[in-house]
Amino acid sequence: MPILNKDMTLCISLAARPSNIGTRFHNYLYDALGLNYVYKAFAPADLAQAVAGIRGLGIRGAAVSMPYKEDVIALIDVMDASASAIDSVNTIVNDAGVLTAYNTDYLAIARLLATNAVDPRTSVLLRGSGGMAKAVAAAMYDAGFANVTLVARNEVRGRALAALYGFAWLPEAPSEAAGMLVNVTPLGMAGADAGVQSFTDAQVAAAELVFDVVALPAETPLILAARAAGKRVITGAEVIAIQAEEQFVLYTGVRPSPELVQEASEFSRQ
Repeated sequence: MPILNKDMTLCISLAARPSNIGTRFHNYLYDALGLNYVYKAFAPADLAQAVAGIRGLGIRGAAVSMPYKEDVIALIDVMDASASAIDSVNTIVNDAGVLTAYNTDYLAIARLLATNAVDPRTSVLLRGSGGMAKAVAAAMYDAGFANVTLVARNEVRGRALAALYGFAWLPEAPSEAAGMLVNVTPLGMAGADAGVQSFTDAQVAAAELVFDVVALPAETPLILAARAAGKRVITGAEVIAIQAEEQFVLYTGVRPSPELVQEASEFSRQ
């Protein structure tokens, strides 16, 4: 990485639980491609002040993670179609003081559903109702999934998100089997919920595919249970690599090779 200098472009992330994944991913690519950029993660004490800092300090871009993906909407200037379609933001790009919001989570989910050849006729239990759940629900709907039950304790948010796409809603996961389980909650994430498995062993045993968007750790209790049961899995590590690649392109205008993206993803998890 270049020595810090006055001309260096700064990109950041805003998250309640910052990790080194994005920091290592982006900085690895900056170094590999000889870009005069640096990336730093933050846990903002005040979201509005943090976003004002992006504008005031000329920070080029910011990744936005839970729980700020919806709250940040009121603080930016322009909503790209990728964000406005689902009212959820995971990326802010600063162009001379104009802040534009994007959502690269949607693209990551859509790509993973396609590359894993997930049959849209599969029955799905989707647990969560926040910003990332919106991206997952939208990607599934656009891919033709119809037999989806959204599980969320927050009835207002859960019902609203389910109704938007014609999905069912339940406050708790049913005992009935589903072909695919998708966790879009912090359950299993490093921290207070690290030991929590978001679906039961019986639900895992009945499923064909288990998808956990939690990126840290990639091997969540749910993913470990699915592997032990011999199920196909899609991990949060895969999601974060794709969405981070798209963020990188938005920030720099440079598209790294697939090989470099793979290297950066592996480095980010060391």
